[in-house]
Amino acid sequence: MKKSILFAICLFTVLAYSQEIKPIPQINVSGEGKIKVVPDQVTILATVETKGNNAKEVKKQNDQQMEAVLKLVKSMNLAPADYKTKRVSLNPQYDYEKKKHSYNATQTIEILLRDLSKYDELMEGLVDQGINRIDNVTFQSSKLAQYQSEARKQAMKEAKMKAEDYVSVLGQKVGVGFTITDNSQTYYPQPVYAMKSMRTEADSTAPRETMAVGEIEIIANVSVSFKLD
Repeated sequence: MKKSILFAICLFTVLAYSQEIKPIPQINVSGEGKIKVVPDQVTILATVETKGNNAKEVKKQNDQQMEAVLKLVKSMNLAPADYKTKRVSLNPQYDYEKKKHSYNATQTIEILLRDLSKYDELMEGLVDQGINRIDNVTFQSSKLAQYQSEARKQAMKEAKMKAEDYVSVLGQKVGVGFTITDNSQTYYPQPVYAMKSMRTEADSTAPRETMAVGEIEIIANVSVSFKLD
């Protein structure tokens, strides 16, 4: 009985208190920060792929081509930490028309090139030494964390500026922010796509230019709830 009475008292107190709570005047806005920078490094994902009817010979050929690729990478004085093997596979493939097996071997290497002036030399060398598939080329900035921080600050400033614009008409002021949501998406920024060299036979001795680096955009998006004073 005493427990029932105590429960009823507590419930009445909670209901009474909830009725006294008034909604907090607030405004919800979003903000975006965008930083444009010229990339200073690139990550290349490249694959050696070989095919044949004999698994041992296919694997041997694949290893030889990848060995030549690694020698090239080392000759360009890249740090050991800047290149690594990502995937190795040897898979049987059955031809139902010919009713026989063949084999497909692949090795994929990931290379971080910190000097973009060596990009053309590296790409040409990779193909010459046996790379027959470029899976991905991602241009990056070595100061990505710094630029991401700047973009987040810009996003917050824009959100506050929006809130101040809205409430100025009402004669109110923007107070403290009590809810902040980061809506930024994880992505790999890309610059302008590479373009083919426009050399003619007359200027065939000129350095090749097969890349238009352009700029990458580092973007941050936030949603903010501000209290109104």
